[in-house]
Amino acid sequence: MSTSAPSTPHASGLSPGGEAAERGSSLGHDAWLRLRQNKLAVFGACTLLVVALACSLGPLLSPYGYEETRLELGASAPGLRHWLGTDVLGRDLLVRMLYGGRISLAVGLSATVVALTIGVVYGAVAGFFGGKLDAALMRAVDILYSLPFTIFVILLMVFFGRNIILLFVAIGAVEWLTMARIVRGQVMSIKQMEFVEAAHALGFGRRRILFRHILPNVLGPIIVYTTLTIPSVMLLEAFLSFLGLGVQPPMSSWGVLIKDGAEKMEEFPWLLLFPGTVFSLTLFSLNFLGDGLRDALDVRSSKD
Repeated sequence: MSTSAPSTPHASGLSPGGEAAERGSSLGHDAWLRLRQNKLAVFGACTLLVVALACSLGPLLSPYGYEETRLELGASAPGLRHWLGTDVLGRDLLVRMLYGGRISLAVGLSATVVALTIGVVYGAVAGFFGGKLDAALMRAVDILYSLPFTIFVILLMVFFGRNIILLFVAIGAVEWLTMARIVRGQVMSIKQMEFVEAAHALGFGRRRILFRHILPNVLGPIIVYTTLTIPSVMLLEAFLSFLGLGVQPPMSSWGVLIKDGAEKMEEFPWLLLFPGTVFSLTLFSLNFLGDGLRDALDVRSSKD
C-alpha cells in the first residue's frame, strides 16, 4: 500500500507552529479598511465631494451670473427658471450659493493651512526641545488663549481693512493654538521612544530627527484635527460675515447668504432655508469624516 508523503509547512501553507501564516498589512491599509467600514465617514466624504464639485463647476454651467440682478423679479419663490428662487435683488439664489460655497470652502481650507503650518511647527519645536524654551512658548500660548479670539480677528479686520486674503490669515492666526498643544504633547511622547534614541546614537541632527522621524508619526492626530478645524473656521467666517465684517458684497459666502436670509426670514423663508441647509450639511459631513479618520487612525483599534 502506498502512503502519501507528509505535507510540509510550505506545501500546506501552515507555519511551523501549525497555524496559518497571516499576510502582513500596513497601518495605512488597515486604516483605509476601517474608514471604508464607517458608513457615516463614507457619507461625509461623498457629500463633501459632491458639494465641492457642484461649487466648482455649477457657476460655470449656469446661464446666470452671481452678480446679475433683475429687479423686476424681486425675491421670487423657487420655480422652473430659478430652482431655488431669487433674492431681493432678483439674483439667482442657486448660483450665489454655489459661488458662496467656493468662498466658504476656500476660507476654511486656506485658514486651516495657516493654522496647521503655525501650530505644527510651534508645537513640534516646543515639545522636542523642552526646558525653558518649551515653558516660554507654552506660556505665550496660554496668554493668547485668554484673549477673546473673535474680538482679536475683528480688530485685525478693522485695523488692516476688509480684505478676503486678510480674512484667511486673520482666522488662521487665531486657530493654531490647539494644534500647537496637540502636536507638542505627541512629540513629547514620541521623542522618548527607542527609534528616536537610536537616531541620536547614529549622530543624526536634531532637525532631521524632528522633521523626518518624529513628525511623520504625528500625522494621524494632525489629519484628524485638521478635518475638525475646517468646520470651526467656516463657522467663524460665517459669524464674521453675519456681523458684516467678512466677505463684502457683491461677493457672497454661505455666511453672507445666511445673514441676508435671516433679515428676510419671515417674508422669504427660502432665502435662509437653502443656504442654512447646505452649510449645515457640509459641517456635519466634515465632522463625520473627522470622527471616522480618528477611529481609523487609532492604532489601538487595529488590535480589535
